[in-house]
Amino acid sequence: MRLNRIVLSTLAVVIALVAQVSVLARLHLPGAVPDLLLLTVLGLALTYGHVGGCLIGFFAGLLADLAPPADHAVGRYALVLCIIGYAAGLAKPESGQLRTAAGPMLVVIAAAIATTLLYAGVGSLVGDTAGAHVGLAKLVFTATLYDLLLAPFIVPLVMSLARKFDHDPLAEDAAGGFGGGFGGGPRGGFGSRFGGAGRSGPRFRGRSGAITPQRGLFGRAKAIGSMPRGARR
Repeated sequence: MRLNRIVLSTLAVVIALVAQVSVLARLHLPGAVPDLLLLTVLGLALTYGHVGGCLIGFFAGLLADLAPPADHAVGRYALVLCIIGYAAGLAKPESGQLRTAAGPMLVVIAAAIATTLLYAGVGSLVGDTAGAHVGLAKLVFTATLYDLLLAPFIVPLVMSLARKFDHDPLAEDAAGGFGGGFGGGPRGGFGSRFGGAGRSGPRFRGRSGAITPQRGLFGRAKAIGSMPRGARR
């Protein structure tokens, strides 16, 4: 990963973890705690892809395992978020631009359910039964509900910041910024800025705007019109 991505991801993960531990965990909501860290990882994974999502998820989960008041085995949440970040990164659109909000919302629902089930499954494997007194069905329902309520505010914000910090053309609108200033073509070349024509367009055909004469095999100019059959050249 590039340095700017590492810096932004670190800041976003730290801020999300501090807000989750100091604010959301103190609300004492029924069931699960709103997982702001998970939503941050999802936003970064949808922007950077599966490799970046996997790395960010692992280090974000490891930080959550070490941050107080963690009461579970170290590495448990790191493994879960590593898998979730990788899977969410696979849902990154090829064009890099989300067409509808349905895709991210489905990713949030699947991630909330999978995170809760994976966390409980890994805990049963390592003998960590912290939080087992709360019903699994209640945890899945409340975690999905809380994450869905927060997702429209967190995921688009994280994705927008990641694109702007990464100088992604999709971070700005079509009228200006990085993507719209030099035309709307896929490569944003100068041809699209100058009337939508490339080097073979009308603006490059001659100084006066007319079509230049065609040239023969040996470089001599050949007239476009036909000459009389008996005329000398």
